[in-house]
Amino acid sequence: MSATLQDERDEAIRMIRDSAVGIAPRAGDRKRIRALRFKSPGFDPAVWRQMGEQGWIGLRVPEEQGGAGLGMGAFCALAEELGAALAPEPLVPGALAARLLAAAGASAPLEALVSGEALVLAAWQERANSFEVPGTPDAPRLFLPMADGARSFLVPVRAGDGFSLRLQPAEGADLALEPTQDGGSYGTLRPAGGEEVGTVSAAQMEAALEEAALGTAAMLLGVMDQAFAMTLDYLRTRQQFGKPIGSFQALQHRAADLKVQIALSRASVEAAAAICDRGGDREDAPAAQRRAAIARAKARAADAALLVTRQAIQLHGGIGYTDEADIGLYMRRAMVLANQFGSAGLHRRRFAAAQPEVEA
Repeated sequence: MSATLQDERDEAIRMIRDSAVGIAPRAGDRKRIRALRFKSPGFDPAVWRQMGEQGWIGLRVPEEQGGAGLGMGAFCALAEELGAALAPEPLVPGALAARLLAAAGASAPLEALVSGEALVLAAWQERANSFEVPGTPDAPRLFLPMADGARSFLVPVRAGDGFSLRLQPAEGADLALEPTQDGGSYGTLRPAGGEEVGTVSAAQMEAALEEAALGTAAMLLGVMDQAFAMTLDYLRTRQQFGKPIGSFQALQHRAADLKVQIALSRASVEAAAAICDRGGDREDAPAAQRRAAIARAKARAADAALLVTRQAIQLHGGIGYTDEADIGLYMRRAMVLANQFGSAGLHRRRFAAAQPEVEA
C-alpha cells in the first residue's frame, strides 16, 4: 500500500472513531445500556436510525449503491468503539445483511436498511457453532440477534453453486425468542416463503460472513479494552492498608498479563483488516491468507475477551460480582459475542485448514 493510500486509510479510521463519540462514547453513562436490557426490542430504534444517518450500516456497501464504500480497517475501528460502549444496536448483523443485499443488487430493502429506517437480519445459520450455510429452504434459522426489532429477514436458500436470497417480513413470522446473558435476545425463525430479491455466489456469502466474524472480533476487542481501562482505574483508586491496591506487585503482574492479551488481539484484528483492505481475493493476497487471518483474529479475540473480563471482575473484588457493578456488563457482552459467527474453537480449525503445516 502506498504512503498516500495508507494516510487516507488512517484518516478514515480516525474520522470513524471520532464519529462514534457522539452516539456511543467509550466511557459514557451506562444507564442507557441498563435501561434497554431484557426489554423488547433490546436496542433503541432511534439510535439505529442515527447509525444509518452516519453511514455506519452501509460502511462496507459501495458508494454507487448508497453506502460509504470504506474498508475493513474503518469498519473494525467503528465496531471496536461500539464494543467499548456496549452499544446493543446490532451493527455487525445489519452490516452483514447490507453486504448481501448489495451483492444481490436488491436496492429497495438495501436503502431502507442502510438509512436506519429498518433492521434486516440475515437468517443464515442452521446449527450451533457453524460457519457453513446449507441454505435448506424450510430449516429453522438460529441465533438471530435482536430479532424482535427486525422488519424483515433475509433467508439464503441454496440455488446451484450459490444462494437465492428471500426477503421474509417479520410481521406474522414464526419467530421464537430467547434472552441472552447481556440483556438482548436471540431469535429462531421458521422460514415461510418470502420474495426473492436476488442471488449471491458462495464466495460472496463466505466473504460477507468473514467480514461479520472480523467485525465481531473488533467488538470483542473494544469490550476487553474498556473493561481493562475500568479495572486499571479501580486499582488506582481502591485503597487497602493505606495505599492503592494497584501498587501490589501481584495485581500489577495480573494486569500486565491482561494488557498483553489485549495487545495481541489488537494486532490480530488490525492485521486481518489490512489484508482485507489490500484485496484478499487477489493473487498477492490469496483467499486462504484472508481466511486464516480472520480466523486467527476471531479465535484470539474470543478467548482473550472472556479471560480479560473474568479477570477484571476478580480484580474488582466482591463488588465486581454484583449486577450493580458496571464491570459485569462487559463480561456478559463478551459471553454473547464470543460465539457469534463462530466460536474460538471453530475458527482455530478454520485457521488450521487455511494454513496447513508444510513439511521441510
